[in-house]
Amino acid sequence: MSSKVFEGTSVLITGASSGIGEAFARSLAKRGANLILVARSEDKLTRIADELEEQYRISIHVFPLDLFLPDAPQQLFDRIKARGLSVDVLVNNAGFGKWAHFLGESMVTYDQMLSLNINALVKLTYLYTPDMLAKGKGGVINVASTAAFQPAPYIAVYSASKAFVLSFTEALYGEYRERGIRFLALCPGVTDTNFNAVANTNTTGMTSVTPEEVAEAGLNAFVKGKSYHVHGRTNYLNSLLPRILSRAAVIRIVAGMFKNRVIPWPA
Repeated sequence: MSSKVFEGTSVLITGASSGIGEAFARSLAKRGANLILVARSEDKLTRIADELEEQYRISIHVFPLDLFLPDAPQQLFDRIKARGLSVDVLVNNAGFGKWAHFLGESMVTYDQMLSLNINALVKLTYLYTPDMLAKGKGGVINVASTAAFQPAPYIAVYSASKAFVLSFTEALYGEYRERGIRFLALCPGVTDTNFNAVANTNTTGMTSVTPEEVAEAGLNAFVKGKSYHVHGRTNYLNSLLPRILSRAAVIRIVAGMFKNRVIPWPA
């Protein structure tokens, strides 16, 4: 697949106002893609769009929307279609997590997390895959996490949601790779983004990378036709532990990693 695969294409990016989503937007703009940017903050999206349009002379459309709302993916699809726009590549990046005891967060928070991390991702993939199949090309990048590879005590709901994303994406890779459609699960580790503030993370002593590194690695893996990509050698080696150790041993190791990194509960 040519390194210029994105030139002139239309790419939809969710969670595009900051972090990995914004890094995807900047990297794709540099590669000549036209962009459809989605996030809650219209001001941030507009600022990014104005800057990238001026710098790269590409077309960018902005759709402010909160995707955890049940009808939001269909509304987004309908609004994009009403503008006469098509989507060649979908980047499902929107999502959030919480580092906490399971009972230390509200069920409302978990409902929103699952709606965004899983439901919105599946719905958008379902809505845009038929057009890609009709054209015989295109693809989807779903942002998962290194937390997807093993049960993760103290980030239980988040890690389980990302395990779903990894499994779902690789299953679709198996279904559609012979029909010209690419599916990639991108699995970053600790990344320097606003995710950490929202999730109440304590990443002291952990190796982190920039969102720009993650986005570039994801696009390169997509071009190579991979089904998943773990960013960083150490992260990749850690992702292999469940294949080597017993599940009980892995759970104990991960629990030990995170137990002292979350707020004690009850407080």
